[in-house]
Amino acid sequence: MPFELDPSNPSFASAAALRQRFAEDAVARDKAGGRPTAQLRLLKESGLLTLLIPKAHGGQGERWSTVLKIVREFAKVDGSLGHLFGYHFSALQAAHLRGTAEQAADIYRRSAAGNWFWGNTANSFSKSLFGQPVADGYVLDGYRPFTSGSHIADYLHVAWEDRDTNLRHFAAIPADRAGIRVEDDWDGIGQRQTGSGRVTYTNVQVHHDEVFRFRVETAEPYQTLTPFQQQSVLLNVFVGSAQGALLAARDYTVETSRPWIDSGVERHVDDPWIKRVYGDLYIKTQAATQLADDAAAALDEAAARGRDLTEAERGRAAIRIAAANVYAGTIALEVTSQIFEVMGARSATNANGFDRFWRNVRIHTLHNPAEYKTRTVGTWFLTGDYPTPGAFR
Repeated sequence: MPFELDPSNPSFASAAALRQRFAEDAVARDKAGGRPTAQLRLLKESGLLTLLIPKAHGGQGERWSTVLKIVREFAKVDGSLGHLFGYHFSALQAAHLRGTAEQAADIYRRSAAGNWFWGNTANSFSKSLFGQPVADGYVLDGYRPFTSGSHIADYLHVAWEDRDTNLRHFAAIPADRAGIRVEDDWDGIGQRQTGSGRVTYTNVQVHHDEVFRFRVETAEPYQTLTPFQQQSVLLNVFVGSAQGALLAARDYTVETSRPWIDSGVERHVDDPWIKRVYGDLYIKTQAATQLADDAAAALDEAAARGRDLTEAERGRAAIRIAAANVYAGTIALEVTSQIFEVMGARSATNANGFDRFWRNVRIHTLHNPAEYKTRTVGTWFLTGDYPTPGAFR
């Protein structure tokens, strides 16, 4: 079967089985939005939430590339679950990149023991959550938008601005801490179950030992890998969505589509036009998949270097990930739109739900403009200059 994960890998086999379960009601859940609580339970039962936690701390010690291929697998049927699964690990790993070694070890151990699911309230741009220094840490008031996973999280990665210094701080806190209210008001056209709306903080206590000792102005290269993680998750949601849309369209074309009246063929699949379009879309999707694999290898290599990561090594990884991201988004938009032309008019119904693939890709490409990543790659190609680390670079 095209785009199949290696079934000899237990994690991939588990992910493939979950993908089949997720597919059973993916269309209905996309329409309903809300919280994928049953799917979270299946994820917890699978053991996949501890993949990136080191073995010494109770996890499985896997690489990012394993996680990203599973993101892709879930996105074949449900972009929201692919997104949530990948972002869980980005939030979990924040302590490793922004905290002390002791903080990271403690969080890893407790997360593995509790089988925690992590959510994000550390939006990069919004200055809407502020912390007042107090004797035991900070008191937070305000809100964060785009809080993916917060609606089903056990623990949250949070960022805020210090009221006195305007410096940004980061921490990890329980999602049920007093004063936290998940608004669950996400109203996007896609990714409908990601909970990417607003979380409100009212007089929320953050203790000193929960605050990460991170400062942007003194960050080492390894501490700037957060955007690589997030961008890698998104590009694999794109690739998985393209793969899933193409496979679903193929099945519909073989089993249901009728030939056009002027085609001169009795079966839709015998139309040369249909064959050419599917061949073209498969080739492009396969190319996007290969670039995604290369970008995942780049993230693996950068993460493995840890504190020894150099600026040049980081820069080379940034280019590989940016290139894969641009191509993945472009091809996913093309595939998820063009499949309707080769499936035919009867495919474009709410009951079929094929439009969810396009909507899921479209909304994420808007949050992740390809133009600026293309310029990053072009600048490097012309001058050899790597991008300055930033929220999306």
